[in-house]
Amino acid sequence: MSTGLLVVLVAALWGAATGALLPRAAYRFSAPSGEAWRDSCPQEHPVPGWLGRARCARCGAEATSYGPRTASLAAVTALVCAALAAATGTRPELAVWLLLAPAAVLLAAVDLRVRRLPDPLTLPLAGAALVLLGLAALAPEHAGRWTTALLGALALGAGYCVLFLINPAGMGFGDVKLALTAGAALGWYGWPTVMLGTFAGFLLGALYGGALVVARRAGRKTAIPFGPFLIAGAFLGVLAGAYAA
Repeated sequence: MSTGLLVVLVAALWGAATGALLPRAAYRFSAPSGEAWRDSCPQEHPVPGWLGRARCARCGAEATSYGPRTASLAAVTALVCAALAAATGTRPELAVWLLLAPAAVLLAAVDLRVRRLPDPLTLPLAGAALVLLGLAALAPEHAGRWTTALLGALALGAGYCVLFLINPAGMGFGDVKLALTAGAALGWYGWPTVMLGTFAGFLLGALYGGALVVARRAGRKTAIPFGPFLIAGAFLGVLAGAYAA
């Protein structure tokens, strides 16, 4: 087995293992606006811990009744990690992408469920991305620049902040905070990657919104969760940047 194939396989297994631990956290963070997270299942039994299936030991409810499917999150995270490994190879920043990927999948799952991006996830993730990329920049054979990652985070965060101030109904402040992480990841590979990933996110969001309007499942002013598209655009941008590096 070649080194590249082995790296992809290990990354996929890492993604599957970490993705399988996300359902309970996804359920707990999918709290109504004004609440930091959920403390109980729908039958009001306490839900301890953050990792594992979203299943209540007292009522025995299946995970599908109040949390995302374990298999779905595991499969998505595995595919994301495998794709990142295939694009990045053995360069040190791959470790950063593999650590950030499960958190990104978790954020997308939460936003899809309740249209919010919790502060306990977005702000620490931005800080972790910059710290981890700083460590990767110290390792030999890295393919990016930490200074551009920092500037990318600030630039994309500022850009999303302007959009939020212009139209608060169309974009939540959680998207602004998430843009810091996306900007750092995209900025690692340079400004063309930042522009590509940003454009891809808006394009995917527009296509999704347009499809809902055509299917008459939403109107022109219907709010949609933008976090998953921001994350998907950043993912595509990082893939392109890694392949080109």
